[in-house]
Amino acid sequence: VSQQVWEQVLRELQPLCTSEQQFLQEFFRLGHDSVELQALGVKVNTNVPSQLIPDLSHGLVWVFRQEEASTQLLSEIFSCLEPELRAFLDVCNKVQPWGCLQVLVALSDSVFGIRGSSSAAPSFLHSLLGNVLLLAKSNFNKCIGTLCKELEEAKAPGRMRGGILPCVSRFQEFVAFSEEVSRTCQHRAELDKAQLRLASSIFSSISSLASANLRVNTDMVMMENFHHIHNFLCRRNIPCLESKKREAKQRCREHMEKYVTTYLGQPLERLKHFFEGVKARLAQGVKEEEVSFQLAYSKQELHKVIEKHPGREVQRALETLYRKIHKYLSPEENLLPVVWKAMEQEFIRQYQEFEELIQRCYAGAGIALDFTTEDLLSYFSSIPTSN
Repeated sequence: VSQQVWEQVLRELQPLCTSEQQFLQEFFRLGHDSVELQALGVKVNTNVPSQLIPDLSHGLVWVFRQEEASTQLLSEIFSCLEPELRAFLDVCNKVQPWGCLQVLVALSDSVFGIRGSSSAAPSFLHSLLGNVLLLAKSNFNKCIGTLCKELEEAKAPGRMRGGILPCVSRFQEFVAFSEEVSRTCQHRAELDKAQLRLASSIFSSISSLASANLRVNTDMVMMENFHHIHNFLCRRNIPCLESKKREAKQRCREHMEKYVTTYLGQPLERLKHFFEGVKARLAQGVKEEEVSFQLAYSKQELHKVIEKHPGREVQRALETLYRKIHKYLSPEENLLPVVWKAMEQEFIRQYQEFEELIQRCYAGAGIALDFTTEDLLSYFSSIPTSN
């Protein structure tokens, strides 16, 4: 509403000021004689370089004087116009949330439109609206500063169990509103800077809120919220936020990897710890064929660990893991299939690493895990349908 009213006011102001300026020029014959200018009480700037006087005394100098005279007269005639516009701007800011953006868009298009106009008369109106535009920019920057602070100081819900943070929804609300308001705007430099500031603030807020809540998995919160922002920015296709869209995708991927790694060790926890110790010995310089002679990593110890992980127990552990992930991941993001597939891939990779270490460090001992790659693939594919 604010934007439409401003656009209507500006549409009516331009022909009014233009016609008044043309009338003054024709009625008072401005620029025809310097005596006429002095009779009107107009102070004319004569600070023109002396070397230009011979060429310009009957041409450009008079044009400068004509514009100065008409601008001064228009300023006196429309002396109440700028205060009224400033007061109207304040009303729009108070009446409508984010009304300062609507005012800024309307004024920016009008000012830049006048600047690019072929009309000879808009200099007075351009100057007047330029002053009001500076105030509109200042109000808009204050509004964005307040919103950035709101996002950065946001608190997590009291019983947060994951899902999309309220401050992320607030960020989306502003971006969606600003894109709707500026869909036909030709000059959006201020808006682009504001959206980048807000994106930085919301990224910072996600990190701090996810880390502050000890009752939920930090990586899960980060993964879901950055995934949500990435999808939102993909749908919006905002050029100034392309770098933020890529950053959101990268951070979602990083935290998904950490999330998968955190939960992956549970079904094969003892095997994981055992082979981490094997890799540590190899890193310390122990030869592969000598690892099995280490007391904690002997063939007998490996047999004991493998016995703790029969195939049926691994399948049950995976089923429990799936239910736990399903419980905490928010359904609206539909990340469960993606996370579960990543779990499967990493689980297979880990299994193959265990098999390789057995071949390298326990060659000829006839030791093997109780399940195969095909068994694992079968477990993973059957679990979502059985839960």
